[in-house]
Amino acid sequence: MSIPHPSVRPAGPTGRPRRRGDLVPAVAFVLPAGIGFALFYLWPAIRGLYLGFTSYNVFTPPRFVGLDNYKRLLGDHLFWNAMKVTAEYVVINIGVQTVTALLLAVLMHRLTRSLVVRGVILLPFLVANVIVALVWFWMLDFQIGVVNQVLDWLGLERVAFFGEPDLAIPTIALVNTWRHLGYTALLIFAGLQMIPPAVYEAAAIDGASERQMFFRITLPLLRPVMALVLVLTVIGSFQIFDTVAVTTSGGPINATRVIYYYIFDMAFNRFSFGYAAALSSVLFVLLVGIAYIQLRLTRAGETDLA
Repeated sequence: MSIPHPSVRPAGPTGRPRRRGDLVPAVAFVLPAGIGFALFYLWPAIRGLYLGFTSYNVFTPPRFVGLDNYKRLLGDHLFWNAMKVTAEYVVINIGVQTVTALLLAVLMHRLTRSLVVRGVILLPFLVANVIVALVWFWMLDFQIGVVNQVLDWLGLERVAFFGEPDLAIPTIALVNTWRHLGYTALLIFAGLQMIPPAVYEAAAIDGASERQMFFRITLPLLRPVMALVLVLTVIGSFQIFDTVAVTTSGGPINATRVIYYYIFDMAFNRFSFGYAAALSSVLFVLLVGIAYIQLRLTRAGETDLA
């Protein structure tokens, strides 16, 4: 019977023995990221949670006020309007982006898998969101925008895309859909590549049509990937800020004052940092709850692939 060397531990999950000396380089690699996470994420989160229970405006020390900020939140009609506007944006953005990205990914998977095509589709996502917002803001401008000039040339009335309360949020949602469409489509495309071709071949032999294969094979087998896509896009949609700040600044008449812009306004324009921290805490809890419900409803941890 052989006795293992004292520097060698029992085999790990991969079957290879663990060495005590591996701990030092592992900690060395993880430590910088851990320090960055603690300094720039964990500590600000804890600090923000504390400030939510205080009255704080930067010029004076924080004064503990208990649940006053949260009581104020319940009666704040601007907060509830911001949540309503944000929900409208999320529904439009997620609905259009998810359906269009799914169709685009299926077309790429069935027709072409060219790297050039994938690169072209991903290009808008590589452009900074502020630049995308500015370009579309100029293109859709009521007076000098190329889109309204084309409408004028066709004999149609000009449209104030960012100036009409009923059109501003749908316009912003479609601008961001255009930017993120390629990234979302490539995530779904990666999921499609994980589906064995033999499944489609067997279905084709049995006489299944393209429509039947899409609804009975593609969608069920894509469930884990679609769950990830929905969680990422929903959380990202709730965090919409830069496009609103560049184009409408929350107007017209608070029609685009989303929750992130409202938090920014309360903190850096009105210097009500305690109330802004309370709003941020409520938004964090809301996003955690939404992500949890999504993962449970979509059964993200399960797959139909045997």
